Amino acid sequence: MDLATVIGIIGALGIVVAAMVTGGDVMIFVNVPSILIVAIGSIFVVLAKFNMGQFFTSAKVAMNAVFFQTFHTNELIEKIVELADAARKGGLLSLEGVEIPNPFMKKGINLLIDGHEPEVVKTILYKDVDLMSERHKVGAKIFSDFGDTAPAMGMIGTLVGLVNMLSNMDDPKSIGPAMAVALLTTLYGALIANCICLPIKDKLNLRNDEDILVKGLIIDGLIGIQGGQNPRVIAETLKSYLAEKQRLDGSDEE
Repeated sequence: MDLATVIGIIGALGIVVAAMVTGGDVMIFVNVPSILIVAIGSIFVVLAKFNMGQFFTSAKVAMNAVFFQTFHTNELIEKIVELADAARKGGLLSLEGVEIPNPFMKKGINLLIDGHEPEVVKTILYKDVDLMSERHKVGAKIFSDFGDTAPAMGMIGTLVGLVNMLSNMDDPKSIGPAMAVALLTTLYGALIANCICLPIKDKLNLRNDEDILVKGLIIDGLIGIQGGQNPRVIAETLKSYLAEKQRLDGSDEE
């Protein structure tokens, strides 16, 4: 679990709610028409930009911002070096049945065991990387569009509230609810965009970059194993994926 995402989103929303509570009656910030305009309206607008499969898959993709399996680069390099040493001693077939926790690395090792040419292995694995990246980009784009649409729907709700207010100036009782819609839709739109959607979008883009880097490391390592390179040479080659500090002290801080 990515605690930074959870703490950041909950903390941002919590600060706003705390300000509402300390300011008086928190229920004055609850307005059903405003919620419908911003939340439901934004959903329909964003849905119109994508197909049904992309839209509903985005919820699953968004989980990558919080729940994901971590594979540290140093641990991956150590595993690749271990596999390279075993392959040099017993051949690629000796890798069959070896426990490999990373699914992508496991897929690559199976391709090596099956005897595919290096170019075939690279083509298959890089195709997997490209498709994964495309799914992440679509998910991030959907949340980016939510971040743009929610404030716009908030502005539409504000205009609706102002029109209702101005058209009923002779009825003092209607001014308050109309003004509430006018102000709260803007508030809801800003909250949804800046506290939820845009942070998730940025985290998905970051996760995509991390996945591409890790899988690139794995592919380079697998090609080295297939070519029969010395494990020490493979290790030194893969250390280029590490930050300078990680190379010096052997840490795996992200």
